Amino acid sequence: MIAMMGHLFDPLTLLAMVAGIILVALFQNGVAALGRAIAALVPLVTADPTRDRDAARAAMLKIDQVAQLRGLSCTDRVKTANPFLTEAARRLANSDRADLFELWAAQALADRAQRHAGARNVWLSIADAAPALGMAGTIIGLIGMFAAMDDPAALGPAMALALLTTFYGVVIANMIAAPIAARLADLSERELAWQQEVVARMLGIARRENAPLRRASIREVA
Repeated sequence: MIAMMGHLFDPLTLLAMVAGIILVALFQNGVAALGRAIAALVPLVTADPTRDRDAARAAMLKIDQVAQLRGLSCTDRVKTANPFLTEAARRLANSDRADLFELWAAQALADRAQRHAGARNVWLSIADAAPALGMAGTIIGLIGMFAAMDDPAALGPAMALALLTTFYGVVIANMIAAPIAARLADLSERELAWQQEVVARMLGIARRENAPLRRASIREVA
């Protein structure tokens, strides 16, 4: 078994496959998206949208209480560990009108969704490119094998190249890139869901707290 595993590992062939896949992903998505895709490997393991959602709901109760007792301008005093929630509370405290906060929130969520999609698309492109490059390596190996038909000693390495590139392509696509893309899609959907919930609740608070001011302004005009 160990000997078989040794035959499946060819550093040069694997390095060539990985380099080719990275180049394809780079050309298709750009440097920034490739960097975000690599950086996304950290939250892939550490992110917990359920924990973040529960923490956000607890923070929203405090923000609601602060808004009722002290007004919107004090809502940023509620301390949270999540950067999005902290920024949203700051924007809420500094927004004179609910529609301005709504505009910022819509843009912020759209930008986050776009960044998430960019990182996910890199891994999807890797999943698409790996089998194609593996097939290209197989064709090159077969060409080398047929070109060396008069040299039996050269047939083995050429056949190994033909089979290994296909094997590496299948493994990289179906056991690495595709599962990472699926995991990132799930994390993105769950994260954006609780963030949209937070925005909706903050918008409701802003409209509630600004309503008396609007009624007072109407009475003054009348």
